[in-house]
Amino acid sequence: MSFLWFILIGALSGYLAGLFMRGGGMGFIWNLILGVLGGVIGGWLFDLIGFSFGGTIGSIFTSVVGAVVLLYVVNKISNKK
Repeated sequence: MSFLWFILIGALSGYLAGLFMRGGGMGFIWNLILGVLGGVIGGWLFDLIGFSFGGTIGSIFTSVVGAVVLLYVVNKISNKK
């Protein structure tokens, strides 16, 4: 059951980050990938500054923040052409 929550939280986080940064989601698979990578990046960033969030809401928040950071960096890199 925890794997299912992992998938759902990743997809929801990716969708929310896409709404925030792009105005819409990017499809289930891309939302899932973005949310999972966002969870890793967000966890790493919050660990650097000494914050920790628990529970489902904390996991979603951490993933969304990480996904927003990831989308921001990718956007800046891709616009450097």
